Amino acid sequence: MNLLGVFLQTLETTLPVFAMVFIGIGLKRIGWIDSAFITTASMLVFKATMPTLIFLSIIRADLDATLNPRLLGFFAIATLGTFLFSWLWAKWRVPYADRGVYVQGAFRGNCGIVGLALAASMYGDYGLSAGGLLLGVVILTYNAFSVIVLSAYQPGNQADWRGILLHIVQNPLIIAVLLATPIAWSGIELPEWLMTSGDYFASLTLPLALICIGGTLSVSALRDDRSTALGASLMKMVTLPLLATLAAWLAGFSGPELGLMFVFFASPTAAASFVMVKAMGGNAKLAANIIALTTLMASVTITLGVFFLRVWEVI
Repeated sequence: MNLLGVFLQTLETTLPVFAMVFIGIGLKRIGWIDSAFITTASMLVFKATMPTLIFLSIIRADLDATLNPRLLGFFAIATLGTFLFSWLWAKWRVPYADRGVYVQGAFRGNCGIVGLALAASMYGDYGLSAGGLLLGVVILTYNAFSVIVLSAYQPGNQADWRGILLHIVQNPLIIAVLLATPIAWSGIELPEWLMTSGDYFASLTLPLALICIGGTLSVSALRDDRSTALGASLMKMVTLPLLATLAAWLAGFSGPELGLMFVFFASPTAAASFVMVKAMGGNAKLAANIIALTTLMASVTITLGVFFLRVWEVI
C-alpha cells in the first residue's frame, strides 16, 4: 500500500480540474470572456461536445469482459437512494428556490471525467472498460433525476411533468447513450478519421465547461450562499459516498467493483450540473460554487477514502 502514490494520483486528476476553474476566473476578470461567451459555450458543451465525449467512451468499452448487470443495477438503485436522501434533506434545510440546485449538486458526480480517470489509474483497462459501462447508467440516471428536481423548482414555474418527460427524452447526453449502446454491442468500428475528429471535438468539453464555471464563480455569491454551498458539498463528498459505499459492501461487493463504485460516488460535483442549471434558469452561481468546493475537497476525501478501503482490504 503506497498512500503517497495514491495521494499523488488523486492530485494529478483533481488539481488540473480546479486550476481550470481559476483560469476561468482570471479570464473573466481581465475581460477576455463575458456573460455572452459563457452562455454560448455552456450550450455548446451541453448540446455537442459532452454528448460526443460520452458517445466515444461507451463505444470503446469492452462489453464482453466487463459487463456486470448486478453492478449496474446496484449503482442505479444506490443513485436513486442518494437522490431521494438529498432531496428529503433539502426540503428540511434548504431554501425553496435553491433546493433543485442543492439536490443536483449533492448527488451528481463528475464520473465521466474524474471518476473514469481515477478508475483507470487504479484498475487499468478493467477500470476504464467497466467505468465506461457504468457511465451509461450514470448519464441516464443523473440527467433524468436532475431534470426532475430542477424542473420541480424552476423559477416562476410549477412542475410540469409532461415537460419534464420531454426534457429527459430530448436531453443530448441521454440521446448520446442511446445511440452509442447498439453500436458498442454490434462491434461496428467507425472510420478512424471520424473517431479522431470526434476526439478533437470531445476534448473541448472539460476546458470549456470549467472555464465557464470559473467565469461564473463569484466570491460575494460564495459568501451569500456559503451555508447552502458548503452543505451540498459535504453531502456530496462525505455523507453520500460513505452511505453508498457502506451499502455496496453490505451487499457483498468487494475488490475492484467496490473501488469503482466508491470513486464514482466520491467524485466531485459534475461540471454538467452547472451547464444544466444555466440552461434551465436556476441559480448558476450556487451551482458553480458547489462544483468549486467539491473539486477542492476531492483530493482529500477521495485519497482518505481509498486509503481506508485499502487498509480494510476490501478493494
